[in-house]
Amino acid sequence: MAELKTQRFALPTGVELDVTLGGDPANDAIFFLHGFPESHRTWRHQMPVLAEDYFVVAPDQRGFARSSKPAEVSDYAPENTVADLIALADALGVDRFTLVGHDWGGAIAWMAALKHPERVARLIIVNAPHPLIFQKTLFDDMAQREASQYIRAFRNPALEAHIESIGLEQFFDGSFMKHTDFAKIGDEKAVYLDQWGQPGAMTAMLNWYRASSIVVPAMDETPERPAWLNGPFPVLQMPVLVIWGTGDKALLPCQLDGLDALCVDLKVAKVDSGHFVPWENPGAVTDAISEFLKARVPA
Repeated sequence: MAELKTQRFALPTGVELDVTLGGDPANDAIFFLHGFPESHRTWRHQMPVLAEDYFVVAPDQRGFARSSKPAEVSDYAPENTVADLIALADALGVDRFTLVGHDWGGAIAWMAALKHPERVARLIIVNAPHPLIFQKTLFDDMAQREASQYIRAFRNPALEAHIESIGLEQFFDGSFMKHTDFAKIGDEKAVYLDQWGQPGAMTAMLNWYRASSIVVPAMDETPERPAWLNGPFPVLQMPVLVIWGTGDKALLPCQLDGLDALCVDLKVAKVDSGHFVPWENPGAVTDAISEFLKARVPA
């Protein structure tokens, strides 16, 4: 398998990102975006394999690991993280690329494909909801609304004080470990605790939730629906693969309903896994990506 290296990039968006790279830069590029509460290591099983045939790029996104951690909540608004992606591609001299995203990385990938379709040749989403479907289900599907109440907790400004009072490891065991199989993490726990323990990291990671405009109603309220839910929504023209871990407790199968109307060329691959699919069932994810890339050659 190909060797990977990490390089620091100072971007015109005002942040410095640690970026893991592999493969021949002359090959077609694949950019990988991780989600909460991880880093480029989300893709540790896929990148060495795919680097044999592609140029693979995986940043530690702003706020995570040792990348820059801007101070304001607004710094983590999705348009800023999309801008980081485009700036990184420009810095690497990559015009068009395949974009892969999981969790929050998937949310940014959806937005990047919608805002910059000229740059995204193929889109691969791993357990990350389409923004239109997600917002609709938070109003109309009470099971999804209940599963998403953690977002309201993450937006609570008192959460960091609570984490400090119980300790980072207890928070890790009581939150993250409830959503995955401990045996599949193995030695990675020490990596997580090191990255979460970087100065300002926990607040920065939580600020992704606080900066999002997605409305998460409480279980007993019915706020006004965002007006954009009733208007036309852009349909993605590039090939799209959605890989979905069917055991995800936070994002329910309703997130797949209606996707075919929002993507003209959609393939859905269901995988036996929980939410953290890329390392809970790595072989299935790598195979699905490889097969999709071979079948969907970009124009």
